[in-house]
Amino acid sequence: MAKKFLINTGGNKFLIKDTAKDFHTKFGFFKKGDFKSKGKIKTNTGKEFSVFDAGFIDLHRKIKRDAQIIPLKDIGLIVSETGVNPKSKVVDAGSGSGALACFLANIVKEVVTYEIREDFIKIVEYNIKFLGLKNVKIKNKNIYEGIDEKNVDLVALDLPEPWRALSSVKKALKVGGFLVSYSPSIPQVMDFVDKVRKNKNFAYIKTSEIIEREWEVEGRKVRPRSQAIGHSGFLSFVRRI
Repeated sequence: MAKKFLINTGGNKFLIKDTAKDFHTKFGFFKKGDFKSKGKIKTNTGKEFSVFDAGFIDLHRKIKRDAQIIPLKDIGLIVSETGVNPKSKVVDAGSGSGALACFLANIVKEVVTYEIREDFIKIVEYNIKFLGLKNVKIKNKNIYEGIDEKNVDLVALDLPEPWRALSSVKKALKVGGFLVSYSPSIPQVMDFVDKVRKNKNFAYIKTSEIIEREWEVEGRKVRPRSQAIGHSGFLSFVRRI
């Protein structure tokens, strides 16, 4: 049975991974048989929720994590700036928990993700299976030493020293393809951009940071949430020429 997603009018939500068991919440519990229903179901205390099959984004928000992941706000910028689509081939490194690789796999033709840590690889394998993805391949290889794939549309790097991968990226990325580097600190960005600008095979486009500020809207009480999603990382965009 498909995983289920529950939500009520107040925005309280739950992902039901195992529909063969009762599910307990602070609002009461749902009987396992309730998950076969469509539309509205109620807890034993009478609290009403809508139930439906969980979508990809519902599942992606619940993936297993270890390494710090690239958040959705930044993934959105990668997708919009590079224009990846169902025909695109993507290479990703390092995998970390696989958040970016898995999200892109839901959009593009195929993703190959490179990771040198075996403990991270196990997490990515779990998340690929959890999300039901069939077009993600994991390689236990150092991308600084080379990329096996050719004619790639996008290479995304989440690495301590992304400039060391430029030689590998040059051979893998198609002319006109995009290179995106994700770095948490400005010194990394400075070193990366400096090396890109000295390389005749690449054109530096821009570096951006996305700050997301969610708002509370309760009647006339409208204000920014006190815990905003602030800095996560800098995205540097480059094209192969």
